[in-house]
Formats: sequence, structure tokens, C-alpha cells
Amino acid sequence: MRLPRDVSGDDLVQALKTFGYQVTRQTGSHIRLTTKEHGEHQITIPKHVSLRVGTLSGILSDIAKHFEISRDELIKQLFP
Repeated sequence: MRLPRDVSGDDLVQALKTFGYQVTRQTGSHIRLTTKEHGEHQITIPKHVSLRVGTLSGILSDIAKHFEISRDELIKQLFP
């Protein structure tokens, strides 16, 4: 499945709340999110107007690995 091209850091933070992620801290332009579902997992999201495709791909792959689902399934759930 193709990644969306216009996702901002704030949009991704809001979408990840459905997976139990909460903002733990923010340092400069980077936001740290933590979830306790399926064990503890932390991810850092850059607070940019538009995330680069490679950055978004890496973040989504890491989250999909943690939740043991495919990246395509994660994309379908986050960006319906």
C-alpha cells in the first residue's frame, strides 16, 4: 500500500492515539510517544509540517513490528 504524502508530525501523533500512544515529552521539534499496549514501546516523531516518505516509512515499520501486524494493515487503520 502506498504511503500518504501529506502527513504532518501532528497528524501522525493524533492517529497513533488509537494505538494507545501518548505524548511523553517534547524536546525542540521532536515528540516522544509511549504506549504500554503489547509491552512498552517508545517512538520519536519529528514535528514537521510534512514528514518525508522515508521517515514516515521507518516510523510505521517500527510500530507495525511492535504490534506484530503488517505495515499495510497499520496504514489502513491509521489512514482510512
